[in-house]
Amino acid sequence: MREFIVEADGGSRGNPGPAGYGAVVSDAATGETLTEAAEYIGVATNNVAEYRGLLAGLRAAHALDPAARVHVRMDSKLVIEQMSGRWKIKHPAMKPLATEARAVLPPDQVFYEWIPRERNKHADRLANEAMDAGAKGEQWSPSRSRAALDTPPAAPEPTGPPGDATAGAARARAALAEGRATPARPTPAEAPAAGPASPTGPSPTEAAAGGPSRPASGASASGGPAESAAQAGSGPTSSSAGQSSATEAAGGGSSDAATTARQPASAAASGAAAEALPVSGRQASAPGWSSAPDLGAPATFVLLRHGETPLTPQKRFSGSGGTDPSLSDAGREQARRVAEALARRGTVQAVVASPLARTRETAGIVAARLGLDVTVDDGLRETDFGAWEGLTFGEVRERHPEDLNAWLADPEAHPTGGGESFAETAHRIAATRDKLVAAHAGRTVLLVTHVTPIKTFVRLALGAPPESLFRMELSAASLSAVAYYADGNASVRLFNETSHLRP
Repeated sequence: MREFIVEADGGSRGNPGPAGYGAVVSDAATGETLTEAAEYIGVATNNVAEYRGLLAGLRAAHALDPAARVHVRMDSKLVIEQMSGRWKIKHPAMKPLATEARAVLPPDQVFYEWIPRERNKHADRLANEAMDAGAKGEQWSPSRSRAALDTPPAAPEPTGPPGDATAGAARARAALAEGRATPARPTPAEAPAAGPASPTGPSPTEAAAGGPSRPASGASASGGPAESAAQAGSGPTSSSAGQSSATEAAGGGSSDAATTARQPASAAASGAAAEALPVSGRQASAPGWSSAPDLGAPATFVLLRHGETPLTPQKRFSGSGGTDPSLSDAGREQARRVAEALARRGTVQAVVASPLARTRETAGIVAARLGLDVTVDDGLRETDFGAWEGLTFGEVRERHPEDLNAWLADPEAHPTGGGESFAETAHRIAATRDKLVAAHAGRTVLLVTHVTPIKTFVRLALGAPPESLFRMELSAASLSAVAYYADGNASVRLFNETSHLRP
């Protein structure tokens, strides 16, 4: 599937006043500019012009490839928040434009990101050219445009959501393209700034009034495996807890599952992983890298896989579409042990759980020990494994061999009978991550969830390919951690720590 970046902008000299927009579509893989659009639209507000620019950019992307993924980047906080569904649209002139924009491409193909004004120069120059042409009684002409010539060449920037490591390489290329020096040492995985990294944009009140006035010409016009199936490795792993294969099996899932179809995973737990969790009263450094001091404390997600259920030792698929089992006695004891370990550290400030019974029960035991309430978030639920729910990997292989092979080979493939693909799960987890990072900036939050969501958090932070889900071992009641910094960087601090389960 092709991926495009749409950068759009609009401006008004008077607000309302003579207005125009600009939009540019580029190839996400190469950074090549594919098409430009700009238009003088007469008298309008800044916000209407920005929406017109968005609409033009989406239509241009659709004309190039209606099946492409589109990553929209704008410096209008208003448009990004409204199109992402976080702010209501009240202005009567903007409602129909937003409706038109949503209809250009299917919603799951379009992703929105706020960027600073200085990163939106190409679209900004196009908008100013359109307004300049309008002042002369003319329309913008691509043959006379200098916007691309006046904009420094952009290095390709991946379209992955915040926390994806591959964006770091793109930023380094962009720095080289603009003649800036690269860092003296590697930095944590980078991604486009979003959520809490975004400066405060226009308030909904300002937005409804049309937003602040734009500068005149010459200035800037500019204002996201299986609980069962993807445990790799055919036998018990050498985790830090030295657990049996029953404990390390995909809780509720067939860890036999992809084991016979994928390469074996490396051992799970990090030896000194316990030290990676933040320590109460200070900001701890992540192993290897640390954030710049002026970024402040990151939002840190401590990712707890729920304790064992009766299905765990049987290595059966157990997602969000099955029987929803509760914890076994062994699972409750695991939850008590992790609760004591977290209480000793004293760093968790909030607890958020998947809505499934095993995660809510685990979260309740831990939260009671920490003196915290539990918030439930549906985005943290396990993948739905369709007709495979309750089956072992071997049983699925016997009954649905073609579906299983397709599922193991393609993250877009669905289990038999529907369910949820890994690609769909990743999109859901990315959206949930962005929402929780914004809500818990600078805090340490315990997320009690499942195998696939935890592996997906880690995969996205590392920029690893989808097949990496089959190369991670995740034990019941294990702890992992990812920190998200204010500039969009992500740092994996911990993975599959189980030392708290030792006798």
